[in-house]
Amino acid sequence: MLNLIGMGGTFDHLHDGHKFLIKTALSISKQVVIGLTSQKMLKGKKFASKLEDYQTRKKKLEKFIGSITELDRVKIVELNDPYGPPIKEPEYEGLIASQETYSSALKLNEVRQANGFKPLIIIIIPMIMGENNQRLSSTAIREKLV
Repeated sequence: MLNLIGMGGTFDHLHDGHKFLIKTALSISKQVVIGLTSQKMLKGKKFASKLEDYQTRKKKLEKFIGSITELDRVKIVELNDPYGPPIKEPEYEGLIASQETYSSALKLNEVRQANGFKPLIIIIIPMIMGENNQRLSSTAIREKLV
C-alpha cells in the first residue's frame, strides 16, 4: 500500500465514474489528496452554466468519502493549475487518472522530474459505462440539463 497519492478533477455532478476513482485511490493508499478544480479554471468547460459551484462539489465529495471511509484519510485542496501539489511536494508516490487524463499525468511526471522528484506511479482507471453503453461523463450530465 502506498502512503500518499493524488488525483484531480472537477467532480461535477458526482457520478459512479468519480466514485470508482475515489474508491480505487483509497484502496491503494493510506492518504489521498484530491485537487478539486477551482471555478476560475472551469470557465471554458462545455455547458459551464450548468456546472455545480466549488462548495457544492466539495460538499458532495466529503459526503461520499465520509460514507466509505474516515474523512481524515482524504484532503481536498483547491486546484488552480493543471498539476496541483504533486509537482511541488516530493512525498507523493502515485497518481490516479482516467484514460482521458493520462497525457496530463505524463506531463505532471515530466514536471516532477524537472523539479528533481521521483516520477509517480500512474494508475489508470478505465471509463465507466452508463446508459446506452455511453461513458459516464459530467459533460453529458450537464448537456441533459441544458
